[in-house]
Amino acid sequence: MNSFSHPLFQEPHSRGIRLWHWLLFIVIAASITTVGLATFGFRTASNIPLVQEELQQKGITADEAAARAVSHAFNDKLWTWHTWLGFGIAALILVRILLEWAQPKEEKLRTKFRRVLGFVPASELEGEEKKHYLGVKWTYLVFYMMLLVMAVTGLGLALEEVRFFRSIRGPIKSVHSYTQYLIYGFVLLHLTGVIVADNGRYPGLVSRMINGGRTNKKDAS
Repeated sequence: MNSFSHPLFQEPHSRGIRLWHWLLFIVIAASITTVGLATFGFRTASNIPLVQEELQQKGITADEAAARAVSHAFNDKLWTWHTWLGFGIAALILVRILLEWAQPKEEKLRTKFRRVLGFVPASELEGEEKKHYLGVKWTYLVFYMMLLVMAVTGLGLALEEVRFFRSIRGPIKSVHSYTQYLIYGFVLLHLTGVIVADNGRYPGLVSRMINGGRTNKKDAS
């Protein structure tokens, strides 16, 4: 199976979009890491015996309540980091909206959608690629919406001192928890898809997100 090379689908990426993409990747990866560590590695109840054992080796006897307080401090610290990373994700969502407004017209999402929707395939392969392109873009838009829900519910949990948010903490927490699994699924699907595509039908996919993938007019002709 040969790689698909129609220029319509070889999109350049502005420096702002590339920087935003990798920052979002780092922040989401860090956020997922804090959740994993807080839920499994530094779970309060699981580490109480370890704290007691370590203190006992130093000649200090700690009851369960004291050991729980120490264990919880590490867990609480991780959730604090997770909260700050959540603020970072919320800020990046706002930045993405501003970037879309500031982008050159040819690189705006709506322009790309219109261009591809108006593209008339000259072959069955091009028709398949058009459907694939639109499917990928719609998936990204759904992902952005999930991120927005995640950020808004996360802010609601972080601002629990506000009476309104405290009164609906239960539903907010449920939505936040459910959405996180959808995001984990998307991240896994995205990484797998990019690796497979870059090593198969769409070589250079990753490099274009690093260097922009722009070509001059002479090269493009």
